[in-house]
Amino acid sequence: MELRDYSQIELWGGFECSIVRIGETARDQLAETGHLGRSCDFESVAALGLKTVRYPLLWESVSPERPDAFDWRGHDERFQKIRELGMTPVVGLVHHGSGPSYTDLLDPHFPRLLAAYARKVAERLPWVENFTPINEPLTTARFSGLYGHWWPHKSDDASFLRALVHQCAAVLLSMEAIREVTPQAKLVQTEDLGKTFSTPLLDDQAAYENQRRWLSLDLLCGRIDKRHPWWRIFRERGVTEAELSLFLDRPCAPDLVGVNHYLTSERYLDERVEIYPPHLHGGNGRRRYADAEAVRIGALDGDTGPAARLKEVWDRYGLPIAITEAHHGCSRDEQLRWLMDVYRAATTLKREGVDIRAVTIWSLFGAFDWNSLLVRKAGHYEPGAFDVRSAKPRPTALAKAAASLAAAGDYDHPILDAPGWWKRDNRHYARAPRSAPRRSEGRRLLAVTGATGTLGRAISRICESRGLEHVLLSRADMDIAEEASVKRKLEKVRPWAVINAAGYVDVARAHRESDRCMRENARGPETLARATSALGVPFVTFSSDLVFDGLLGRAYREPDATSPLCVYGLSKAEAERRVAAAHRDALIIRTSAFFGPWDQFNFAFATLARLRAGKAVHASAHMSVTPTYVPDLVHIALDLLIDGETGVWHLANRGCCNWYDFALRLADEARLPKALVLPKSGMRRDTSLDSARGALMPSLDNAVSRFFEDERRLSA
Repeated sequence: MELRDYSQIELWGGFECSIVRIGETARDQLAETGHLGRSCDFESVAALGLKTVRYPLLWESVSPERPDAFDWRGHDERFQKIRELGMTPVVGLVHHGSGPSYTDLLDPHFPRLLAAYARKVAERLPWVENFTPINEPLTTARFSGLYGHWWPHKSDDASFLRALVHQCAAVLLSMEAIREVTPQAKLVQTEDLGKTFSTPLLDDQAAYENQRRWLSLDLLCGRIDKRHPWWRIFRERGVTEAELSLFLDRPCAPDLVGVNHYLTSERYLDERVEIYPPHLHGGNGRRRYADAEAVRIGALDGDTGPAARLKEVWDRYGLPIAITEAHHGCSRDEQLRWLMDVYRAATTLKREGVDIRAVTIWSLFGAFDWNSLLVRKAGHYEPGAFDVRSAKPRPTALAKAAASLAAAGDYDHPILDAPGWWKRDNRHYARAPRSAPRRSEGRRLLAVTGATGTLGRAISRICESRGLEHVLLSRADMDIAEEASVKRKLEKVRPWAVINAAGYVDVARAHRESDRCMRENARGPETLARATSALGVPFVTFSSDLVFDGLLGRAYREPDATSPLCVYGLSKAEAERRVAAAHRDALIIRTSAFFGPWDQFNFAFATLARLRAGKAVHASAHMSVTPTYVPDLVHIALDLLIDGETGVWHLANRGCCNWYDFALRLADEARLPKALVLPKSGMRRDTSLDSARGALMPSLDNAVSRFFEDERRLSA
């Protein structure tokens, strides 16, 4: 990495690579995301046009047993591939870890042990010039020594400061060792530098935290002398003057300051805990207060965000800057909005004279369980530019954004017309009542049919929560089976995409109303498909597991031939055929057995209503399905639409069961008498859905738990 003035902000990529010790076990994100078992990942990244990648050669994986024993197998091949593809690595040696089993962050030998390993890496990779010996030393010290989340699970100021000093000393000694091998080696030092805001009563706590956030960089830059406000605190917590003087005598200022900025990085402290959710309640031992995301506080508008924090870094250090992690674990539209906000903030500051070199799209292949800081192994996956839940990592809309930013420095998508949730009025914990939101002029619309149905209303509700401007159309607005009606409405709305959630839904009566069923379920989607194809806009429609007869003997996957037994299933199979012929890029989503929190017309609601009334429930023990939680279905369908996916996809919560078992599961979760659930016999069939394209939906157990949480929240 040559440190020069680029005419355009570069786009880098990063692999989430944490190896974190929790108790006696360790979590390895490269293993959990499957990267270590794939040889195609680097080609996928290079195809996006990314020239620089943050990539690890982690101490724990190369030298896990003894400091004099190294296993380079696999690592050499991966770095050779990076080199062959013409990409420049920024090599990380410890990423939120505590080192191998023979050391930890509180071990006084930790700095020299890491420096010895760093020398071995430099000798192994003499062509590499850019290093991050330890990622986010301050953040790691907080989570390991102050909050107790990670090894060594300490919760006191002395352990926090000891872990911090050891890590910073390890960075300094590692860079000295590396530069003895590679004199031109550069230090890319990363840190999360969020700011704390507060009410006046908590100004002292906010000031304390705002001084603390600079400690790792202040140490490395040789700024913590006897005049520094934290010199005394270090000394009082057991850090020796000699340890602090190391940084004064041999400062190791970064060649590039890497800022890892997240929406949760900025905090707001408020003693009025009653206006915040309970999980935000806490304190400092002297006062009780809520610790909330600052972006949710309307009074701070203009004081938060990446531009403000980057400017602070520049004003304090005057060193070149890169955003070394830009990631948001949310819906696809919000991920895109956050990436673009960060990129545009960096571009604006560069034009104002701030020396910003790059923005890094982080977690290229996603990450697991960062919503719990890795302390719970729940399988919560956040996709990145690629979604690893497919047989081969599937490019998402973030990949398209990355390729566009790398090539042209810009990216456009209709969802970017609206701001992210961190800029919308409904983000606030406490706010004055306001009128219903109105459409903003100039924003491109998504059109959704089925205004009176379960699915159409659910899509509208979730679009509103995600800031997706849309119009929800009823039959009175547009008859989907009439070409003239469809043409008139779409020409007026001019949508960027159309989602068809309309249709005939009464499976039992379909054989008596077959003409109506075929009109709504087959001719309607076909008419919409023809119209959207002519307009060149994406089209999404929904199909059913009942396109199958249930006699295959296993769960159905997308390539399996349809074989409907009923009129309803026949109408859906015919719709699939007609839509595919009319719009080759249509997205056809097969799903199964809806249940959800927002309507009463589903098996789960009917079962619980009868059980709560003390009435028996008769459910089939021979018909197996994959119950599908409507909010999950809608969220994933919207993500697939934004990703530009096409063809047939199976979307159902993972885990099939028969109706009898599903009723028992509902009764058990609700603590209602399971004796009232009675099995009903019948023809054995299994129309459960699996996917050959990617298991994107959460598990059924997880969905059932959230169904009850949502039900309680809505009834509160």
